[in-house]
Amino acid sequence: MAWIRKLFLFGWLQALSCIFPVIIFGALAVTKLFEIPGLPRYDLILMICLLAQIGMLVFKLETVDELKVICMFHVIGLALELFKVHMGSWSYPEPGWTKVFGVPLYSGFMYASVASYICQAWRRFHLEIAGWPKAIYTVAISTAIYLNFFTHHFIGDYRWVLMGLLVIIFFRTTVYFTLGDRTLRMPLTLSFFLIGFFIWVAENISTFLGAWTYPDQEHVWRLVHFGKITSWLLLVVISVIIVAQLKHVKAGSAGPKKGSIHSFGENQ
Repeated sequence: MAWIRKLFLFGWLQALSCIFPVIIFGALAVTKLFEIPGLPRYDLILMICLLAQIGMLVFKLETVDELKVICMFHVIGLALELFKVHMGSWSYPEPGWTKVFGVPLYSGFMYASVASYICQAWRRFHLEIAGWPKAIYTVAISTAIYLNFFTHHFIGDYRWVLMGLLVIIFFRTTVYFTLGDRTLRMPLTLSFFLIGFFIWVAENISTFLGAWTYPDQEHVWRLVHFGKITSWLLLVVISVIIVAQLKHVKAGSAGPKKGSIHSFGENQ
């Protein structure tokens, strides 16, 4: 029965870590079924996201440190959205007052929700990473991944090369997480894939609820191509690297062991 309790605890902590993404999914579902006359759907979703963000901070479900990371990823995601919509990769067909160059501002919160999950899971599971590569490698690979999202429209898609480099760079990196009185471990590259896969599942739910539309979904909804799992995997890598490097910098004042990333303490 001990493993059942551990499984329940794991699910409960994961659910708490997913509060912000769940709110976004809820907003997508509710606004698809109900509407407020005179208020475009995209603008209503933005209002819900803003209230949720404020509420999480007020009720201490999120720390100020985590909010900083989330805001950073909101900007990174919004920049990517502006470019991708311009290139016709996907679209937001519904009207809205808060659309900029065809992109509703709420879309940045979808990327921010990924960072929110990573930050909260890190804190709730007391994550520590052993064998963290040198900053020159992690910064270089995350920059290359982000640029590839843009440059593949012009010079080809090098995601498989980048994924190969990821395996090399993080081959010896292990993530440790605490579940009750036990500390478990997992290769970091495996956690990249698992998170990317579940985000792909969430993406299918999101497109079904009309969060955005791919060109082949304009007339009838279809399952998002399996190749998108690799896109989300690479996006997760950027998120984890940003969070981990910030934690490393903050933990540096306490003198962390070489090659390790320690957890943030509580908010100051």
